[in-house]
This record gives sequence, structure tokens and C-alpha cells, in this order.
Amino acid sequence: MAELVFYSGTMDSGKSTLALQLDHNHRARGRVGRIYSSHDRAGEAVLSSRLGLSTPSVEVGNDLNFWNDVVGELTSGGRVDYLVCDEAQFYTAEQIDQLAKVADELAIDVFCFGILTDFRTHLFTGSRRLIELADRVLPLQVETLCWCGARATHNARTEDGEMVTEGEVIVVGDVEDPDRPRPLVGYEVLCRRHHRRRMTAARAQAGVLSPDVLPFD
Repeated sequence: MAELVFYSGTMDSGKSTLALQLDHNHRARGRVGRIYSSHDRAGEAVLSSRLGLSTPSVEVGNDLNFWNDVVGELTSGGRVDYLVCDEAQFYTAEQIDQLAKVADELAIDVFCFGILTDFRTHLFTGSRRLIELADRVLPLQVETLCWCGARATHNARTEDGEMVTEGEVIVVGDVEDPDRPRPLVGYEVLCRRHHRRRMTAARAQAGVLSPDVLPFD
């Protein structure tokens, strides 16, 4: 039976790298797949990893219907054995339902990759629906680290190093890109303690204390 599988992790945990590796492994065994992504750091209609690897993909906008797209490919004489769906946290709940239908009705394996929570620590819509529907939810084994060295569990949005907790959910940025000026909007991973205290790497390096006041005189 085909499965709907959700690989989840924070930023920098190797989700896109694993998606590319999984696609390579299946293609090496003669299987034919379709690759989807959304809001990739490298631009539209591409699946890329921080290691520099990339491959063309189908860009997932809110108007894309996975069921119609796959059925259209099959009825036109194409072959589809599996789907690789990166940045699945950005998909709508209806699109996740469509992916489940593809797995159940067409016997096509669906492998989704994404982040669980946004910079406000709230579940993304696509991730929530995947948790509800997926046959398996698999946390990635590559642990990311907070600036303090502890295991990173939360994604933080920063503006010039200052953490923010309000704004649009989807804003593409990357504080790790050395080939362009530091963006106004960036992201970094933090442990829960420092996410709660809004202590980014920049604040820590500047010696800024936590805004939390200890209950002592």
C-alpha cells in the first residue's frame, strides 16, 4: 500500500537535502516521481538544499490541485510512482487532503518535508493537517543547535538580529547566505529557552540581557 509520510524538522535540519536524496534513490531504482516545492530560498519552481544541490520542481501555489495535476499526468500517458513535496508547511489543508487521496486512490507514495511551527511557535496549516492524516510522521535525526549549543527546537524570525513575533507568516529570508548583504529579514533556530527570552545570536554577542526580570529584590 502507498503511504503519506511526513518528515519534519526545524530549519537547517536537512529536510531539502533528504528530499533530494530520497528522489535520487528512487530514480536509481527505475521509479518515476514528481517533485513539488513552495517558496524555496533559490526561487520559484526549484527544490534546493543549503549544500548547493538543486533540481527543478513544480511550484505549489494555493491554486494548485495535486489530484488534478497527478491525474492529468497519468491520463496523458505519463508515469508517476511517487511524489516528493518539499516545504509542505506552506500547503493548504485542502492540498494535504488531495495528497492523501493520491496515496489512497492512486497507490502513489507521497513524501512530504516541512517545518512544524512558524516563528510564533504555532503549527503551520499544512503541517497540522499532515500530522492529522499522515501514515507516519518522522522527525529528522540531524539535530540543529541554538547559538548556546543546546538542541534547537524553534524557528525565530529576526530583523537586523532582533527577534520579532508579529508579521506575515511567509517571508523568505536567509541569514546564512554570505554572497549577499545581510537581509533585513532573517531566520535562525533557537532552543525553547532562548526563543521565549527572544535571545538571538546577535543579542547574545552584544551582551544584551534577557527582558525577563528575575523575581528577586
